[in-house]
Amino acid sequence: MAFAYFPHTEDDIRQMLDRIGVGSLEELYSDVPQDVIYRDEFDLYDAMSEDEVRQYFDNLASLNQKTVCLCGLGAYDHYAPAVIPHIISRSEFLTAYTPYQPEVSQGTLRYIFEYQSMITELTGMDCTNASMYDGATAAAEAMMMAMAATKKKTRVLLSEGLLPYVVNVVRTYAKFNGVDITMIPCQDGQTSYGALAAELAAGDVAGVLVPGINKYGIIEDFTGFADAVHAQKGLFMVYSDPSSLAVIRTPGEWGADVVCGDSQTLGVPMCFGGPYVGFLACRKDHVRKLPGRIVGATKDVDGKRAYVLTLQAREQHIRREKATSNICSNQSLMALYVTVYMSLMGPKGLREVNELSYGAAHYLHDSLLSTGLFEKAFDKPFLKEFTLKSLIPAEELQQALLEKGFFGAVEVEPGLVNFCATERIAREDVDYVVNLIASLRRGNDEEEQR
Repeated sequence: MAFAYFPHTEDDIRQMLDRIGVGSLEELYSDVPQDVIYRDEFDLYDAMSEDEVRQYFDNLASLNQKTVCLCGLGAYDHYAPAVIPHIISRSEFLTAYTPYQPEVSQGTLRYIFEYQSMITELTGMDCTNASMYDGATAAAEAMMMAMAATKKKTRVLLSEGLLPYVVNVVRTYAKFNGVDITMIPCQDGQTSYGALAAELAAGDVAGVLVPGINKYGIIEDFTGFADAVHAQKGLFMVYSDPSSLAVIRTPGEWGADVVCGDSQTLGVPMCFGGPYVGFLACRKDHVRKLPGRIVGATKDVDGKRAYVLTLQAREQHIRREKATSNICSNQSLMALYVTVYMSLMGPKGLREVNELSYGAAHYLHDSLLSTGLFEKAFDKPFLKEFTLKSLIPAEELQQALLEKGFFGAVEVEPGLVNFCATERIAREDVDYVVNLIASLRRGNDEEEQR
């Protein structure tokens, strides 16, 4: 069993096998059931030239159906300046690995520090870590922070307004960490304060996780929430869209202790679901329960600015039983991506993104209502996505849109569909979609007359 690119000689292999008392490499797999071992030839393609390989994958890519996205629910089609891919493709960024040696990783640490600074400014928190895998796992880590920060409490409350996949991931983490989850219902499209207060009265709640903008697209009002949670010595946690925080009240202003979410809205392409970049920020009081890494700024022996790994509260660096999580970090290339995006857009650019999205979404909302095929589900403020009650079956709507190159009308609940419009949606596209949907009614009317 010779491998052309393995450095071990036959003598090396023999010495290792003798050391562990095994006669051959094949014997290493003797515990594997024989009936699961594949013994036939693999069905591999013949060798191709570089040009043939490129053509092969181009043909595969052509099978994808490109559509205009008219739905939100956690992934949004926002504009990203063309310069971003060129900057992050520089070799020192694209190949950078975990900064285990800070003294020779100053470039990586600098952009992580800038990323942290921008996220804390958006959220109104004191500190953030060096990014997470995605929003859902960041929410799960927030739950674990709440459990670690409170004593003898067994439950975490989740709003039913959270995105379903976020709830599912948090539930998975909770199941294998002995955390009890209780769902707080929504009332008229928003998290019920009354239901929240009733659950808090039991005195066993470690934390409460609610969405800043919920699955219906509604901007939530958290008046009194933080005071109620803090009165029971729990943590108030908010799942946020960071882009929206440029124009709406921040979690910090609502009194939140922990903020989590997905930074995909900061220009990251939807890209079939990833890679994305979660964020997790908190008040200074809870910084030692924050998983991952925190980069800080200091001065070196010559008095020059330098960057260091200030805190690393994970099991590689501290006792396993004291670690909140074994999370390392997100692939920080994506943290760099949103850092470049935010630095290019600036506060003015982020406000403009939200203003344009607001205008497009409200124009789409009002135009759809004018068809007579939809009714308002809720009369609450929204930014770039919304939910309507559809008088046409969701599947019929989706199919009609898909045939014309649009993806939308995702069913949030039976009879309720989601639409979203960002700054990338042209007015002409909205008019086309509205006319297309209106034609469904005309078609149905003609069918009935026959």
